Amino acid sequence: MAVGIRVVTPEGVRPAALEVRDGVIVAVHAHDTRPAAGAVRDAGDAVILPGLVDSHVHVNEPGRTEWEGFATATRAAAAGGVTTLTDMPLNSIPATVDVPALEAKRAAARGACAVDVGFLGGAIPGNAARLRALLEAGVLGFKCFLVPSGVDEFPACDAADLEMALATLAPLGAVLMAHCESPAILARVRAPAHTRSYAEYARSRPGTAETEAVTLLVSLAEQLGARVHVVHVSSGATLPLLAAARARGVAVTAEERIEVAEEQRRAHGRDQLALRACQRARRRGSSQQHLGELPHGRCRLGTECETAGDAGKAFGKRDVSHGRTAVYRTPTCASQ
Repeated sequence: MAVGIRVVTPEGVRPAALEVRDGVIVAVHAHDTRPAAGAVRDAGDAVILPGLVDSHVHVNEPGRTEWEGFATATRAAAAGGVTTLTDMPLNSIPATVDVPALEAKRAAARGACAVDVGFLGGAIPGNAARLRALLEAGVLGFKCFLVPSGVDEFPACDAADLEMALATLAPLGAVLMAHCESPAILARVRAPAHTRSYAEYARSRPGTAETEAVTLLVSLAEQLGARVHVVHVSSGATLPLLAAARARGVAVTAEERIEVAEEQRRAHGRDQLALRACQRARRRGSSQQHLGELPHGRCRLGTECETAGDAGKAFGKRDVSHGRTAVYRTPTCASQ
């Protein structure tokens, strides 16, 4: 049992005693409750609060452990109050697109994790027939890109690939998370090969690229009865599309970025871009005015791909970086 005078509960912060069995909080009692047997850990006036679940993490091990490995990622998570994370199927080598790759990922994680870790499988061109086996082997869901991911071993899905993946996953009830940008829209934009200009780089990722891709994803999900999740939404125009789809009964969710581009610009000068995220830079008001319209998590910028300030070097003309982190509220009692 754990007791404290500042326990964060759904009803607010109050004194309480937490009954724990096999690592799971099974009941919240009055502060003066004590077990008939077993140890009691008194936190005093330290805060006891639920651990966060981070559903969008790129650990990169095996294969690119120098970017981030399980030991460093999970210890950083624990330090920040994240007690469970879900590892994306890229940028590890091999990417988690089949069961042998999943086993390689598990082997790399075994004995190295400071928090609970779950795994996502990847949907790429040609692997639809392997998705069921990945689900049966224990992945929690799937991820795909509709534009180049930035690593060759995880290619983008076109409309036909996406439809095949969703047709496979729909009867299984598994969710497909999608990085939504339209390659056709981006192909019509002249992106700088090298730039330190915030405005120039922002123009290379128009909001229409996101809304067009989301429209395709939602349309297929509606036709096939599939569950989909749009990762790191960054255009305010996307949220009404998602809200309308949900009103029609489409099983779509999303995570929205907390827009920090303006602060980044101010911190680094009018023409300087803090190169930590590749998703389209938006005006601050674009996301702020839509917060609360749709159930969603919130994303913070990742730090995987920082360079000396060159957007072209960091991300290429069309490649997209990785490293947003979706942070969701979790129930006080893990059993829920």
